[in-house]
Amino acid sequence: MAVTETRAPPRRLSWPSLWSFGAVLIAAVVLAPILSVVWIAAFPSDNIWPHLVSTTLPRYLANTGILMGCVGLLAAVVGTGCAWMVSRYDFPGRRWLEWLLLLPLAIPAYLGAYALVDFLEYAGPVQTGLRATFGWTSARDYWFPEIRSMGAAVLVLGAALYPYVYLLTRAAFREQSGSAEEVARSLGAGALGRFWRVGLPLARPAIAAGVAIVMMESVNDFGTVDYFAVQTLTTGIFSVWLQAGNAGGAAQLACVVLVLVILLVTLEKGSRRRMRFFNLSARHRPVIRQPLPGIAGWATLAICGLPFLAGFVLPVGVILSHALDNAVLWRDPALLRATLNTLRVAGIAALVTVAAGVFLVYGVRLSGRALPRLLLPVTTIGYAAPGAVLGIGILLPLAGLDHGLADLVENVTGYDIGLVLTGSAFALVLAYCVRFFAIAQGAADAAMGRVSPNLALAARSLGRNQGQTLVAVYYPMIRASIASALLLVFVDCVKELPATLLLRPFNFETLATRVHGQASLENIGAASPPALLVILVGLCAVGLLARANR
Repeated sequence: MAVTETRAPPRRLSWPSLWSFGAVLIAAVVLAPILSVVWIAAFPSDNIWPHLVSTTLPRYLANTGILMGCVGLLAAVVGTGCAWMVSRYDFPGRRWLEWLLLLPLAIPAYLGAYALVDFLEYAGPVQTGLRATFGWTSARDYWFPEIRSMGAAVLVLGAALYPYVYLLTRAAFREQSGSAEEVARSLGAGALGRFWRVGLPLARPAIAAGVAIVMMESVNDFGTVDYFAVQTLTTGIFSVWLQAGNAGGAAQLACVVLVLVILLVTLEKGSRRRMRFFNLSARHRPVIRQPLPGIAGWATLAICGLPFLAGFVLPVGVILSHALDNAVLWRDPALLRATLNTLRVAGIAALVTVAAGVFLVYGVRLSGRALPRLLLPVTTIGYAAPGAVLGIGILLPLAGLDHGLADLVENVTGYDIGLVLTGSAFALVLAYCVRFFAIAQGAADAAMGRVSPNLALAARSLGRNQGQTLVAVYYPMIRASIASALLLVFVDCVKELPATLLLRPFNFETLATRVHGQASLENIGAASPPALLVILVGLCAVGLLARANR
């Protein structure tokens, strides 16, 4: 009997859906500034890389490395120590202190720098009080440490950033089993031995993740190091671009920053991959806090309260005192304009960022193609990229596109529309969207992951299309996460300084740039009202963070 061979029907070429195409387009927009920086650095119009290598680059690299290492070490010690004390011991004020230690996250580091200098400078209350107490008449009569220095920058950044380590490490300590503590105690291990041999090794991945975030934020910082006259790679980008007028050299320095950031991310992920611990017991018992009565408890409260005092109470106290002394400045029209500008651009950026994040995550979930799924984790690189790097990657290509668009419209219509993209807040909003896209994407991905696929399938079987399913099924269940992402992105946009300084239109002030401009002129009084508004906005995000981590 003859056997007939059956051939499979040829596969038809299927075009990507609107959701897949939109997801890839959003990912491309997020990644474009990073690729633009690399392209500008590789093909500069005037290559000054050899000059940078032989002159300023070693100093920039050395200062950046010292700053990253010292701030990371300080944040690791303070954050881990405070997390261990509040999670393992019960002492007076512990419940309040557990959340108060998060409040320095509401204070941008550059505000802490302005407050510290105002508090400790020659005319500040500390040195004035010393001279009045001991009868000194001039600076020649006593020695006082230099305020605007690398050490002061490390202290300010460490006080502002240690909550990243504290938050992650406290969660790791709380999740550890009480059985391990009991076994170590039965073997004669004291408090210090249990910390070094049990608690610290198990929490090492969380500590590494927190320190990596702290070091990346240290690289991104501009306001603090600029105010303290510490020359880092970020200040070098501003100097080479704005003062020397060489965009290619600034892009090359930006690539060095990108390499450092990618190295930090790789080391952090590698450390977590090598350090995996599992709970082998079916019944997880939490650690029982040990009471610290008497002097030991009050001493622990004092030690753990120092970071809160340095990172929150000191800057808020200094800024609030100046704001009260300069109450007339609250009616300044320039402050009102800066506030409205900040609310406008931060609000638009938050809405666009979160909407794009939801669209991207939903489009990737609907798409069966490999490219959108590969691009999804890559889009988070914008959060690790410093604002100065994104400023270069956005402004230079956008300026060329803006001039070409203006010339095209003028040639066709005879009307000069001007610089529509770079002459408005469009570039600034785009930078915010790219910089903080990881927050929106992560929130949307986590929220949609908690929604059962059966609900979406049921909606589709009832005749709902993909868009209607997103609105009717997903949105009611992810609404709280979306609202949280909106608030977090909004707050980060309000506090962002480097990208705002580079990309804001002419004569366009935000609260952050107004604080920086007035503080750079040594006018802390005029800088205090906008600084206090920035702090109040930051407190909203910290409150949300504390509520989510109860």
